[in-house]
Parts: sequence; structure tokens; C-alpha cells
Amino acid sequence: MKKALTFLLILLLTAALCLPAFAQQEDRMLTLVNPWNTIPANWKVDLIHIGSGHRVDRICYDDLMAMLEACRAEGLSPVVRSSYRTQEQQEQLYANKVRQWKATGLSDEEARKTAATIVAPPGTSEHQMGWAVDIVDESYRTLDEKQAETAAQQWLMAHSWEYGFILRYPVDKSAVTGIIYEPWHYRYVGRDNAKAIQESGLCLEEYLEMQARQQTMLGQVKAALESFFEDASRGIFRLMTRKDGGLGTVLDANDVMKP
Repeated sequence: MKKALTFLLILLLTAALCLPAFAQQEDRMLTLVNPWNTIPANWKVDLIHIGSGHRVDRICYDDLMAMLEACRAEGLSPVVRSSYRTQEQQEQLYANKVRQWKATGLSDEEARKTAATIVAPPGTSEHQMGWAVDIVDESYRTLDEKQAETAAQQWLMAHSWEYGFILRYPVDKSAVTGIIYEPWHYRYVGRDNAKAIQESGLCLEEYLEMQARQQTMLGQVKAALESFFEDASRGIFRLMTRKDGGLGTVLDANDVMKP
């Protein structure tokens, strides 16, 4: 009997030690860059040309090319209008947008805040990551909400997730993303992540917040299970080491009483 209890004790201890590691490793593909989160200081890009003077990080090249090819196979005409940007390019774009808004009569602070909802301030643009592209329909290249009505854009919004891209700034999510609705801006997150985000119906900020809540909950479950196994193990150990034979004596007596 003591051998059986010893085996059970070892089993419980092993189970406690082998509980799943609920905390997932940080997924670089889900790196959040927005008005409140700048590009990591150690961020590096491995650029590759995609034509017409555009470049993207090599990590998303194959899927981007496959997506554009599939869109064109449907008789549509997607055109990459913007891709990787350097810090200097982003500074110039942002400064130009600030000047435009100041010309309307806004103060410098108001102009900067308004400009930031349209052109990300330097250091907070996904284009600087090398993982974002602005894609338009060849028949309509204006960056406004009408872009969503074009055939190429409708195809991309429906199928981009199949190639690892998400529509980064969906309609009605500006309060969460800090950026206006942009039915042309696609961000690469990898095929598995894109599928999960598509199915969730959430924007990237919301999806990451949901993941954080789940990790907190799972961590609490893990702690509770570990505590349970520790208590159970201590209880069994006390029974095994009782001078009167403890649980072993009780079980032996029951064995004797069996017909």
C-alpha cells in the first residue's frame, strides 16, 4: 500500500511540474506600433524591392506577392502606393500634413494632433517597420473612404487575411487605433495571426488586449492547479508518515473485511 501511495505522490508532483506553460512566447509578428507605442529601438528591417521603387521587409514579401497575384488573377488591378518609409520620409510627410492643417487656421498643437490621426508621427508608423503597405485600385488612387468601394479594395478586404495581412485601420475603430479609417492600409502579421484576428472581428489593439486578459486568466488557473496539487501531495505525505499506519492501516482493514 505504501508503494501505491508513493507512486501517487510522485504522480501528483509530476503533474504539478508539467502543467502547461500558459504564458505564450511574445510573438514578434504582433508587435504593436501606434500613437502610444513606438517602433522598438532594436527593430531591424531586411528590405527587398517589390517594383516601382517600393520595398518591404523580406518576411512579408512572398505573401504580399501571392496576394497581389491572386487579386490580379480575378481580373482586378491592385497597385502598391506606399510601402517601407525611412525615419526621414516619415518626418517629412508628417511635417507637411501639420503645415496643411495650420494653413486652415488651427494652432500648432491642434494641427499636430489632427495630422497625427492621418499621418503617424515619426517613430509610430507601421510603414517604418517594413510590414505595412498602402494598396489602391488602379482605377481610383485617391486615399479616401471611397477607396473601399473599388473592386480591388473589396477583394483585398475580403481576402487579405488569407495571405497574412489585416486591414489595420477598420471602420469605426479610430477611437481604438488613434488613426482614421483607412481602407487601403494593410499590415502583415502572419497567416495564423491574421486568421485569428479576422475570426475575432477585432482590430489589432483589441485583439492584443483580449490575449492579455486570457493570459491573466490562464495564469490564475495554473496557480490554482499548482496549489491544489501541492496541498494534495502534502496530505498524502502526512498519511503515509503517520505512526499508526494512517491511510495504509485503514485500507488494510477494509481489505480484511472484504468477503
